[in-house]
Amino acid sequence: MKKILIFILIVIVLIFAYGQYKDYQRFHPKNANITASKNIDLNYHNPSTVSNYFEAIEAANNYMQMQWSVNNIDVRSPENDDETTTLAVNQYGKKIAKVNFYKAILEQSQSLKKEGLNNNDIKLLESKNLSFSDLRETETASKYKAMIKEMLPERTLYSGEKSAFIYEMQKLLVAKGFDIPIDGVYQKKTSDALKTFEEKNNLFPDGKIDAMSLDLLLN
Repeated sequence: MKKILIFILIVIVLIFAYGQYKDYQRFHPKNANITASKNIDLNYHNPSTVSNYFEAIEAANNYMQMQWSVNNIDVRSPENDDETTTLAVNQYGKKIAKVNFYKAILEQSQSLKKEGLNNNDIKLLESKNLSFSDLRETETASKYKAMIKEMLPERTLYSGEKSAFIYEMQKLLVAKGFDIPIDGVYQKKTSDALKTFEEKNNLFPDGKIDAMSLDLLLN
């Protein structure tokens, strides 16, 4: 009988020890703590964001460990729904949200740099709230405008003249709503359309392309 009682006691002690060990393993920093993502940009254009990210991780981990060790509350998988536990879980959720906020910024920056962007590009993208595709479209549009401006003839176009610049100018006029052929030939329809465009934009309506009328066509 004594042996049976000792055996039962040993089993109880082992069960208790195993439970304690499981809790220790579960809440050991190596197993419980949030770790920093390996896909973040450590050279982000705003260093304070990187610092804030690591500080947010530390704050969340410290809070989780404190709630378990002091209040016996598992904020990750709470067993109760009393007021104290609910408050602790909500606070932990806010700390996790802060971690994820900085993580998303830094992971996006790293991803964009893999696409060939640099810190200045990313800063511009963020300041104007653009997507990566929007930024590329903006860059392409800027290059196109610069190219067309370089093509602007120094002399007056003559009737029947044909050129790549006239072709692009006709495309711009059509985009503004004018019904003219896009054939690269400077004729009366193109001149009249340009004259009407100048009138609508308070420019001298001579139907002759210049830097001011071209600038407005490009916008």
